[in-house]
Amino acid sequence: MLKLTAQPLTAEAFTPFGDVIDRRSAANSFAINGGRTQRHHDLAGVEILGEGGRPMISIFVSQPVQVPLTVDCLERHPLGSQAFIPMHGERFLVVVAPGGESIDPESVRAFVTDGHQGVNYRAGTWHAVHSVLACEGEFLVVDRGGPGNNCDERPVEILVTLD
Repeated sequence: MLKLTAQPLTAEAFTPFGDVIDRRSAANSFAINGGRTQRHHDLAGVEILGEGGRPMISIFVSQPVQVPLTVDCLERHPLGSQAFIPMHGERFLVVVAPGGESIDPESVRAFVTDGHQGVNYRAGTWHAVHSVLACEGEFLVVDRGGPGNNCDERPVEILVTLD
């Protein structure tokens, strides 16, 4: 079984897998609505691949997991990116591996968010199912809808801990 300790999520460490969504590190922000609103612009690239694909916005409500967490499956979405943005400061675990037909155990990484960060998995990035910590979590999810098989799963044996 692969054993991982989740590291704090940073944009640099997460780059091979997608984008960290965090207004605190937004390079491009500006005032709108007569100066009453600050827009933190273009925080992640939404990927919609395949014929007939369309962007989709959903809300997920997830129950908390226990840590150490045993991960028995990773999934990927080959036809589009998938973003998870916490709506109420929820911390969550992120377990990822680069895209490809198989999962290289040496390339699997685990991160823990600080509750103000979201993630955007690139199309094809392997990732664990949503794993919120401490309390029920409500997340805005942006991903691909439309025809085609957009979810592959592979069995794994990973044990994730926190520092």
